[in-house]
Amino acid sequence: MTPAQLDAADPLAPFRDRFALPEGVIYLDGNSLGARPKAAEERVLQVVRKEWGEGLITSWNQADWIGMPQRIGDKIGRLIGAGEGEVIACDSTSINVFKASCAALSLAPERSVILSERGNFPTDVYMMQGIETLTGRQVRAQLVQPDQIEDAIDGSVAAVLLTQVHYKTGRMRDMARITSLAHRHGAAMIWDLSHSAGAVPVDLTGAGADFAVGCGYKYLNGGPGAPGILYVAKRHQEKVIPALAGWFGHAAPFAFEDRYEPAPGIARFLVGTPPVLGMAALEVGVDLFLEADMAAVRAKSISLAQLFIERMAPLAEAWGFALASPADPAERGSQVSYRHPEGYAIMQALIERGVIGDFRAPDILRFGFTPLYTTHAEVAAAVEHLAAVMEQREWDRPEHKQRSAVT
Repeated sequence: MTPAQLDAADPLAPFRDRFALPEGVIYLDGNSLGARPKAAEERVLQVVRKEWGEGLITSWNQADWIGMPQRIGDKIGRLIGAGEGEVIACDSTSINVFKASCAALSLAPERSVILSERGNFPTDVYMMQGIETLTGRQVRAQLVQPDQIEDAIDGSVAAVLLTQVHYKTGRMRDMARITSLAHRHGAAMIWDLSHSAGAVPVDLTGAGADFAVGCGYKYLNGGPGAPGILYVAKRHQEKVIPALAGWFGHAAPFAFEDRYEPAPGIARFLVGTPPVLGMAALEVGVDLFLEADMAAVRAKSISLAQLFIERMAPLAEAWGFALASPADPAERGSQVSYRHPEGYAIMQALIERGVIGDFRAPDILRFGFTPLYTTHAEVAAAVEHLAAVMEQREWDRPEHKQRSAVT
C-alpha cells in the first residue's frame, strides 16, 4: 500500500486534528517532547482564570487540586497495566528514580548493589551514583554492558534498574522475562517507562514489576517539564518509609505535626505541593490518550517505522547511515535511530527544512513516531528531505555544525 492508502485506512487518523501542529512541519520528535493537544490551552487557561483567578486557595478543595496526583496517576495506570492506587503523577522522572531506588534498597537491607546497564539514560545512572554517595550503608552502583545484565544479577543485587525502551536505539527489553529473573535472585525490579508509556503496550501487573517511573511530556503529551510518573506495587507500599518524606506524603498533611507519619498506600510517595498548572496540562494529554486503542497505536507505530526503514535503505547504502535500532519490530519501541559521523549537522539541516527529529551523542539521529498524529505521508516526505540534504550537502554548512545547548 502507498503512504496515502495507509493513511486513508488509519483508524487513529481523527486524533491528528486534536493536536496543534505547525503548518509545514514534519514532527518526528514526540519521543522527546509530545505535541500540544489543542484542549490543553483551554484547560490551562481555565485553571489560571477561573480556578486560580477566582477560586484562589479554595480551589485546592473546590477544584480538587489536592487530588490531582492520585487521580491522574490512576488514569496513567490504566495505560501501563497498573492497578488502582499504584501510580501517582508527581515530581520529575529523576526524583522518582531516586524514590523508587531507595525504596527498593530498603526491601533488601542485607544487599549492596543497584544494577543497571552502561549507556542507560544518564539521570538513572546519576541517581544511582548519588545514592551510593549519600547512603550510610555500602551501596554500590554497578554498570555492565547491556548484553551482560542477565548474567550480572546475583545474590548481591538489591535492585535492577532498566529502561524498557532505550532512549538512543529504541531497543525494547522483555519486561516480564527480566523481572522474573530478578525475582528468582531475590532482587527488586525497577522499570523506566519514559519511552514506553503511551508508545508501546505495558503490563506492569502482568510482568510482576516492583517499581516503575516514567515521563509525562513525551508520548503522553503533557507539555514541557510535565510531572513524572511513579509506580509502586501495592504489595510494597506499606513496607517502606520514603527516603524523601515530604509533607504531602504525611498521613495528615494539614495536622502540621513535627513527626513524620507516612500516609497509607501510594500517597506516602508524594513529597511537596503538586504543580497544578503542569498537572492540568498533563491530564488533558492522558485523557486524550485513554480514548485510543493501544493495539491500534502499536500497529501504526510498527507500520510507520517499517515504512521509514524501507525508504531509508537506499540512503543507508549511498550515504553510510547505519541502523542503530533493532530491525525486528518486536524488539523496538516507537522510534528508529541511525548512526552517521555527521549526525548532528545532518539533523540541523533537516530541521531547517521543517523535519524535526533530534540528535544524541555521539552519532545518533533519532526519529520518533507518535501514532496519534504522525502520518505515513509525513514519514515518506521526511526521507525525501533527508535524501536532498545528503545529495546537496546541506549538512556541510558551518551553521549546522555549531552545537546548540539542547541537541
